[in-house]
Amino acid sequence: MASVDVTVRGGGIFGLSVAWACARRGAKVRLIERERIGAGASGGLVGALAPHAPESWNEMKGFQFDSLLMAESWWREVAQAGGEDPGYLRSGRLQPLADARAVDLARERAEAAKTLWRGAALWQVQEATGAEWEPASPTGFLIFDTLTARLSPRAAGAALLAALRATGAEIVIGEGRDEGQVIHATGVAGLGDLSAALGRTVGSGVKGQAALLRHDARDLPQIYAPGLHLVPHANGTVAVGSTSETQWSEPGPDRQAHDLIARARALLPCLARAEVLELWAGLRPRAKSRMPLIGAWPGREGHFIANGGFKTGFGMAPRCAELLAALVLADEDGIPPAFRPDALA
Repeated sequence: MASVDVTVRGGGIFGLSVAWACARRGAKVRLIERERIGAGASGGLVGALAPHAPESWNEMKGFQFDSLLMAESWWREVAQAGGEDPGYLRSGRLQPLADARAVDLARERAEAAKTLWRGAALWQVQEATGAEWEPASPTGFLIFDTLTARLSPRAAGAALLAALRATGAEIVIGEGRDEGQVIHATGVAGLGDLSAALGRTVGSGVKGQAALLRHDARDLPQIYAPGLHLVPHANGTVAVGSTSETQWSEPGPDRQAHDLIARARALLPCLARAEVLELWAGLRPRAKSRMPLIGAWPGREGHFIANGGFKTGFGMAPRCAELLAALVLADEDGIPPAFRPDALA
């Protein structure tokens, strides 16, 4: 009898989530992370679990919506299992509206949300109040939605790690041996490996930068403006992100990180004197489809892929993990066809 049913390679959000989904089903799990938990994009700062706009509905938007709805109970179970708080809160989000056309479009989306969001959350247009934690809006109107949530990326990783250890899962930092079914959740490097195996590019890394400021807005909504996301966290900090760079001269934080801070302070004057605690930069894995890559590795029996969570990884991870665990452990295939690696092969 095998000592391990499933080996998961990669200690980012997809790897940890899939390992947990397998462990909670009773599987014996070995997780191998070559460097450290959250070494890649999952060790960032922002942690926004944000929905797509409620319009032009498609399989991807519906999948993400369902994943965001299941997130609260899923993360609560993780916290209860391991005793670590992932910093989850369904905090909502405010967005300023630039002109009359933007207001009209937002109102159209509010009507669409009544149907597409099935009464589970609101997307509404409301008047600005001038509150300190509120972006100035040229029209005097803001979008507010009640679906957007947040968690702390690093705290979420620690919570999943604690939950895995509570189940008796084996955690290997460094080199380890594959045994049982093998799930590859290795981010940008994994996209390179899959591309080489298939003989075609299936994805690449996109550089993202973010900053962390000391400002206590822990129970207040996130704020979104074009190219800028401000996410209050439970520890009295605000994460500011993020860039999306396909070309860069250096891997670490650069002037664009400082530009994020300047724009955040212009949007919210209450951040003008907030201490900068950290600048962060990393590569986020983006599949050519812009969707997650979840499913069997084409032509490699017993091997599976969990990758490509560009911008939506933390929000999509719970549902992606549960579906992949069902496929690996019970041969139950509920994964959307567009998410499967063979769709890019």
